[in-house]
Amino acid sequence: MQVELEDRPEAASTTSTAVTPVPALTLTATEVGVEAGTAMALPAGVALAASMAAATETATAVPVAAAPAPTPAPAPVAVRPPIAPVAPGTPAALSTRGLTVTVKHRGVVKTLLDDVGFDVPEQALVAVIGPSGSGKSTLLRALTGSRPADSGSVRYAGHELCAEYSVLRHRIGLVPQDDVLHAQLTVKAALRYAAALRFPQGTTAEQRERRIDEVLTDLRLTEFEGNKVATLSGGQRKRVSVALELLTKPSVLFLDEPTSGLDPGMDRDVMRMLRCLTDEGRTVLVVTHSVAELQACDLLLVMAPGGGVAYYGPPQEALAFFECETWADVFLAFSCRRGYDWAGAYRSSEYHLKYSAESSGAESSGATTLPSPRSSSEDFGPGESRDSDAASTKASTEASTPVPSKAAVAPSSCYSSPRASQSWGSQLRTLIRRYLAVISADRGHLMLLAALPMIMGVLSLAIPASSGLAAASGGDKNTDAPTVLLVLAVGACLTGAANAVRELIKERGVYDRERAAGLSRSAYVMSKAIVLGVITAAQTIVLSAVCLLPRRLPAHGLLISGTAVPELMLAAVLLGVTSMLLGLVVSAVVRTTEKTMPLLVLITIVEVVFCGSLFPLFHSPALEQLAWLSPSRWAVAAEAATINLPNIMGPPQGRTTTDPLWQHSVLQWSADIGMLVVLGAACLALVLRLLRRHESSLLRGC
Repeated sequence: MQVELEDRPEAASTTSTAVTPVPALTLTATEVGVEAGTAMALPAGVALAASMAAATETATAVPVAAAPAPTPAPAPVAVRPPIAPVAPGTPAALSTRGLTVTVKHRGVVKTLLDDVGFDVPEQALVAVIGPSGSGKSTLLRALTGSRPADSGSVRYAGHELCAEYSVLRHRIGLVPQDDVLHAQLTVKAALRYAAALRFPQGTTAEQRERRIDEVLTDLRLTEFEGNKVATLSGGQRKRVSVALELLTKPSVLFLDEPTSGLDPGMDRDVMRMLRCLTDEGRTVLVVTHSVAELQACDLLLVMAPGGGVAYYGPPQEALAFFECETWADVFLAFSCRRGYDWAGAYRSSEYHLKYSAESSGAESSGATTLPSPRSSSEDFGPGESRDSDAASTKASTEASTPVPSKAAVAPSSCYSSPRASQSWGSQLRTLIRRYLAVISADRGHLMLLAALPMIMGVLSLAIPASSGLAAASGGDKNTDAPTVLLVLAVGACLTGAANAVRELIKERGVYDRERAAGLSRSAYVMSKAIVLGVITAAQTIVLSAVCLLPRRLPAHGLLISGTAVPELMLAAVLLGVTSMLLGLVVSAVVRTTEKTMPLLVLITIVEVVFCGSLFPLFHSPALEQLAWLSPSRWAVAAEAATINLPNIMGPPQGRTTTDPLWQHSVLQWSADIGMLVVLGAACLALVLRLLRRHESSLLRGC
């Protein structure tokens, strides 16, 4: 029998697939026992496409009654159902209408998203590509609620995102471009802390462990569960980031450029993982710059410069739509034809009528005509799916029995309805444990924390002060005591501020993601304040002991007879903790870690100038009132009141009286200590306010 084989090397990228594929057996030339160039007839109106990763040639075929030579029977091919159009009245997994985002910069209004609308059905893998500045990341933020659109709507299974965000945010998984992981922790430890924070209240430790093991197995991370995140490759870290989101079984998973910075092999591996996740019943939307693995996707959304939709449909038909041979030509066209209305051209094309729900006017149902989905083995070659053995075992059954509908195979989210989030106290305890684990994992940092106060204390002993902080013998004035108090104040300020000045900004990505997943803002800030407060207090005690104990001290204090050391240490500790909280304020204000070091220097200089022992501040209009905002002003005043500094030093040069904040009385000492506490509380409240400012309007209400 004469069979003709049609050679179509560009079929995968330039030809259109059938809108409603007809299930049929797909065979290669070798499997039907014919040689290349033999004619093969096709039934009228039926187009069959075969794609193999190991082959460079695409062939179409129909069942053949007889073959020139007997060949081994091919392995059964699983017949997968197409992505069925969303039935009228049934909401899509994700539906957007008229998304528009504008920003105003230097008086010029710029459009980031321009009337974007599309529907994503259940169990679909959608890739979003486009040139830089086309609004891909802005679209992702609008879809997840981290930056809601100025106008338009986003619906998940028919539920409006803005109206029901507190419920829907638990159904949305987001993997940002930068890994939101603590690199010092092991893979399993990172997942344990995430599960303890995200799982509903009442979930047992055994249930969390079981879910963690399931996710590690699904993503082939079991062998790396004991490795620190910092030691993993880029692709492995991306898998851990995905595992973090899959813990709570989100209905829709978003990824922002997960293959950025990865080599082609890792790019392929990540896309294969996403294909497997989609095949298991999830809806996945990935923003990417890579076009090498688009064949793994069911749908492709191409964003044009200006934030409009240039194309939405199957990736196989995209190049034909743009009338280009390669994606490089498409992106070059975007660059060269800046004024062209790409969105308008798409709306007036047959592709918009075929694949866009907006064209049919189905506002809520999103009925579309979509192509057949791919399986992992089809896209990445035989034996390369996540579980090739299981796939081959099921192949014969799937070929002979009806494939269950998506609703039957798609795993439903365990948290699609309102759930009891972890209590504030539970979150606080988990955050404290995690923070201590992160700190203790870095031994070099621990050694530095222990050595720093001792070094500064020893250096302070170089200051000549024969009388220490006690009254000088022979009726002389002790003019060295203010210098000792100044050095102690500088050490406490520097220690506290240096501990905290980078803590919030370096975890900004982690906080943003966990906050969207249900983390309490105040619990997060309090965990930082408690852990850093304890560390700072311990360091300041060591610094004070090294600085003070070798010197002469007053015989008694204001509250404790026999020694003034506890009162002096208390003032130093409060100064260190308040400076630490001031460092958290700086860390909440800045947007990059590079800005923290100059501000740390500025904080230290301000504390030195306004401490009151360098030069007199009292009875200096404006300067004195400004110094009230400096924690060192009140800490030095409390220490001076304890040792009765006005009596042992006398009035400063050029003054006839001493500082009124230094009066040797319990009332004045209490006022000085009280002001330190007030300033610390004000810094804590300011940190909470600043973190709230960085959040979206939807998160602020949660």
